[in-house]
Amino acid sequence: MSSQILDELSLYLEKTLSPDPNVRRPAEKYLEQMESNENFGPVLLVLCNKQDLAIHLRISASITFKNYIKRNWKVNEDCQDKITAADRQSVKSSITDMMLTSPEQIQLQLSDAISIISREDFPEKWPDLLPALVERLKTGDFNVTNGILRTAHSIFKRYRHEFKSNELWTEIKYVLGVFAVPLTELFKTLMGLVEQHSNDANAIKIIFSSVLLVTKIFRSLNAQDFPEEFENNMETWMTHFLNLLQYDNQLLKSQSEEAGLIEQVKSQICDNVSLFAQNYGEDFADYLPKFVTAVWNLLTSTSLETKYDMLVSNAIQFISVVAYRPQYRALFENEESLKSICEKIIIPNLFLRDVDIETFEDNPEEYIRKDIERSDVDTRRRAASDLVQALCSQFEKQVVAIFSSYINALLQEFSENPQKNWRQKDVVLFLVTTLASKGQTKKYGATKTSELIDVIQFYESTILPDLSDQDVNNFPVIKADDMRYISTFRQQLPKECLINVIPQLIRYMTSNIPVVHTYACHAVERILTLKNPSNNKENLFTAADLQPFMPHLLSNIMNLLQPVTGENEYVIKAFMRVCIILQESVEPYLDGLIGKLTDLLNAISKNPSKPNFNHYLFETFGILIRNIGQKNKALIEKFESNLFPIFNYVLEQDITEFIPYEFQLLSLLLELHDQNIPSVYFDLFPFLLMPALWERPGYIPALTRLLQAYIQKASTTIVKEKITGVLGVFQRLIASKSNDHYACYILNSLVEHMPSQVLSEYFKQIFMLLFQRLTGSKTTKLVKNLLVFFSLYSYKYGVNEFMNIVDSLQAGMFLMVIQNLFISDLQKVSGNLERKICAVGVTKILTESQVLLSNEANMKVWISLLESLIGLFELPEDTTVADDEHFIEIEDIPGYQASFNQLFSATKREPDPFQGQIPNAKIFLAKSLENLSSSVPNMIPQLLSQLSAPSQNHLQTYLNESGVQLR
Repeated sequence: MSSQILDELSLYLEKTLSPDPNVRRPAEKYLEQMESNENFGPVLLVLCNKQDLAIHLRISASITFKNYIKRNWKVNEDCQDKITAADRQSVKSSITDMMLTSPEQIQLQLSDAISIISREDFPEKWPDLLPALVERLKTGDFNVTNGILRTAHSIFKRYRHEFKSNELWTEIKYVLGVFAVPLTELFKTLMGLVEQHSNDANAIKIIFSSVLLVTKIFRSLNAQDFPEEFENNMETWMTHFLNLLQYDNQLLKSQSEEAGLIEQVKSQICDNVSLFAQNYGEDFADYLPKFVTAVWNLLTSTSLETKYDMLVSNAIQFISVVAYRPQYRALFENEESLKSICEKIIIPNLFLRDVDIETFEDNPEEYIRKDIERSDVDTRRRAASDLVQALCSQFEKQVVAIFSSYINALLQEFSENPQKNWRQKDVVLFLVTTLASKGQTKKYGATKTSELIDVIQFYESTILPDLSDQDVNNFPVIKADDMRYISTFRQQLPKECLINVIPQLIRYMTSNIPVVHTYACHAVERILTLKNPSNNKENLFTAADLQPFMPHLLSNIMNLLQPVTGENEYVIKAFMRVCIILQESVEPYLDGLIGKLTDLLNAISKNPSKPNFNHYLFETFGILIRNIGQKNKALIEKFESNLFPIFNYVLEQDITEFIPYEFQLLSLLLELHDQNIPSVYFDLFPFLLMPALWERPGYIPALTRLLQAYIQKASTTIVKEKITGVLGVFQRLIASKSNDHYACYILNSLVEHMPSQVLSEYFKQIFMLLFQRLTGSKTTKLVKNLLVFFSLYSYKYGVNEFMNIVDSLQAGMFLMVIQNLFISDLQKVSGNLERKICAVGVTKILTESQVLLSNEANMKVWISLLESLIGLFELPEDTTVADDEHFIEIEDIPGYQASFNQLFSATKREPDPFQGQIPNAKIFLAKSLENLSSSVPNMIPQLLSQLSAPSQNHLQTYLNESGVQLR
């Protein structure tokens, strides 16, 4: 292999590590382009194993290799395979041995790469992987053993969360047949070695690294079902698990703040036995009391140091799992047992520690992530909260009574010395929130509350007085708790309470403590999502409700939205929600707002780093453009003059994260123009047709949306001049299973908005492409979209034109389309507008096609088609798809891409293709049948008598509602 190639790649790998985006981005782009070159993967593996290369570059090569595999290994029939068969074989034949002999940092990356490859190829296309790993287990080299176990864990861990299926169980059965017995034997060996080497620091650490991986693999292989291979050895596994929970060795204990091996092993065992208590209770019943005792002893003897957090969390979760199950009530129903749990486990783990306060002050994002995002799965507080709710599910009255005395005592301590004992009040607020909330979702907050806790009374007696404190920086943790309480119970608090607290929340936006002003924004945003109880489509709060607070509200939020203060997604989300409520009422403040938002967008476009913040910022622009631009067209130019320089920069620098958002906002702006479209849109259009753009799957939805906007607004000018380029895009998309619906969207827009004389010469070729694709690869999605297109075409150009063009491709094909597509699949069409288009199109076919009434055989087709149309009106959508049909989702397509995120504010508002002439499709059918019946007297009633009885009844209802009587 050429040393020049290796040196060149090494140089670019070095550049990808540069903090300077002007150096880093071109290097990343170069490596992305290299991915389609033959031998790219094998060369990266050579670099991973190149002993004379600096270790940081070998690690960089391994990360680049893993990402290359992640993007390209999955074969997609719509895209060219970037990895040749020879490269695939070369990678699979060398990666396992290389992984096992590499330094740990590289081993981790290669192990992940093997996991990604195995997701596609294992076991059918990589049958020798697992036997080879098992064979290498016999070496006795524990560095190799750990590499094997780490790889096995990375392959098997997906079994924990995948949906049950025959394919999955077949794979797991194969794995168990090859791996379960060697894993059990290895576990026995390891447990023997634990005793032998308990005084050898290096040996015991390597052995426990293996034990940890074995316990993780055990969890994965038992996740879907309790396999016979482990059931036969349950005594071995559970006895050793119990011994490990009780094992202690100073050599394994962590000397840092991170969990040591012994804590990690015990934590994983708690997770494993939680699984068994939850899913395999009958098999686990004999072992459960011993584990409850062992875990209880563990909890009462483990300190509050952070390195034990995961262990304590998983141990409490095990107790929670047991407490939730009625069959174990006897373990907890004794009053003393409940008191002991509350006092020794729950209360101590609810108190904030100094390290938690440090997180609050120094790492607010992490504190917020764990607290209000509920991503605190591994925290002591979350586990203690879950245990409270588990106990309440069985013993609510007793638990509330026990905690009430603690709450009173803690509040008393706080009142005696607030500055010293504020943590006591924090525990009270957290505990009351936990006790009161019996069901909670991120979207709605508390959905069910305890009858034993008066949520409103506690708000009035405790929360509101706290927030009335004029010092917005005083007792910050308690203020954050108060605002979280409001967010949690927003559904239960009356509107008057919420309106009265909004000024307080706006005031707390001025706090210089990040968690406090973030919680204030979050609380306002959550309150503004509430719906009117009497009309769920209306917001509870209106622009009039916010009018008294508007200047301070907008000012305080905008002061937090400074590029230098960081990209806080809760602040921008609150501003977005305020704009949704205010709608055009925000116009007087637009000059100041748009300037600050544009500065913000300009700043973050230099180095986008927070996807959620970016999304809400673009969403806010979309809301402002739609709400204000619709009411005042003169202001569209203001948005364009502010945004277009940034849009140009984004396109020039190829900032892939922002380009799909840009296309969506451009669509929105273009659609708001009436006639005089600015020249910049003319200049941009040829660029939008470039094939390179359409090669990026993440761009396609937004590009299609923008193309439709051009067709709608500039069909006779910009689009007309480039119609062959537009049809080239259509041809590219219709060939793709994952993108054919976008081809149909473009086609429908062309039919709806383009002059017929422009398209007429192309239609035969278009229909030919559609039928070629249908013949080569028929899918339910394609059929649904074709039915909409055929129906729209029939309405726009007439049924005879539709019949002629179809029959020109093959004689008699029109009738085949009616029988094999319309009659068989009409029920599968989804979407109100799509179903209406099909109803109108089918009505036109029924009442304007003379062929269907020309002979007895065709009349039977006519009757069946009418049956299908009535079914479309009356029956639910048919959602069945063929057994072998698995659609490729956009995000699953390999290759480098920016993922597409739909902006709600830029959603395409579908214009009525019938321009108000057909308000009701059922009445249109009745009136059309009346016209047909008058032209062929007596025939139609006779045909209708052959319909099924339910269809006759439904049709008679349409006729009666239309005042139609057929002759």
